[in-house]
Amino acid sequence: MQKIRLGLMGFGLIGRQLYQLATERNDVEIAVVSDIGQPEILHHLLMHEMRDDECRLAGNRLEHDRFATRMLRTDQPHEVPWDAFGVDAVVDATARFRSQAHMRAHLDNGANRVVLSSLPLDAIDRLVIPGVNTGEARAGDRMISAGSASTTALALVLKVLSDKFDIRVASMTSVHAYTSDQSLQDYAGPDYRRSRSGAENIIPNTTEAPRWVETALPKLEGKLDGYALNVPVQKGSLLDLSIVFEDPKVGAKEVDDAMIEAADRLPNLIAVAHDPIVSSDVIGCRQSVLFDLRGTMKAGKRMVKALAWHESRGHAGRILDVLTLYASIDAAQSGAASPSARGARR
Repeated sequence: MQKIRLGLMGFGLIGRQLYQLATERNDVEIAVVSDIGQPEILHHLLMHEMRDDECRLAGNRLEHDRFATRMLRTDQPHEVPWDAFGVDAVVDATARFRSQAHMRAHLDNGANRVVLSSLPLDAIDRLVIPGVNTGEARAGDRMISAGSASTTALALVLKVLSDKFDIRVASMTSVHAYTSDQSLQDYAGPDYRRSRSGAENIIPNTTEAPRWVETALPKLEGKLDGYALNVPVQKGSLLDLSIVFEDPKVGAKEVDDAMIEAADRLPNLIAVAHDPIVSSDVIGCRQSVLFDLRGTMKAGKRMVKALAWHESRGHAGRILDVLTLYASIDAAQSGAASPSARGARR
């Protein structure tokens, strides 16, 4: 299979991590980056993330030994001429353009497929979470979400446990690092709490993760809920899970054993921590979830509390996994060794 030519909308943290991971692979190349930022500043930030001299800026192009990337200064999905660069797919890594209309704008401008790095605002073709529901992906899917870091971590833990034990209900508290849409100082925002300083406060927030996990795991429909706490750390987030099992015999050991077995079976997706780790220890983790074996405890007759860490780099890896999944589906359907729509556009 030839390389997937990828366009990135947004070159923030997730976009830069996608670029860095692509430089380590032979099946993906970043053809275009669209971001309102100055190319010189974007390159500077990328070098801070990569911490080496592998990538050079030459005018409006990022040049790496594996591929060259055109830099475009655009702000809206409808402004980017994806067809001019022959991209196979676009990743919207802004977390701003999550509506069906925004995704349609990418498709209208020549993208064959659009993958959100975040959760969508309305109906799309498919939410795909590696290790959970990849078997549902279809060649006809054009508007796709790869979920979010919290969503994937939650879905993987619940998938592992619900495959072994019957779950009555579960709730999640996402203890999440502050995000780029939060203000460092008190500043009028979309609601009262999110108008407070993200650098100074623990801020209660809503989360869409449980609702979307239910779509990926229909057997848990109506059984999940949760909320988020944005805390003043830059990277490294935690899920605090409370799971009520039907069988009172399920305890901390059974849950830990199930996660250890899953980590052995799915080492690219799940890891376990035996040490007493803290949030900074998860930075750079390439799995989607790092299950904390020291955080599992039985509470009452049927409830088990568990801790699961995650970080954005693991989520960036899963986005690339979703892209390669669809490329393989396209190749299998067409009988070709390259993504199906490339030849039609060139």
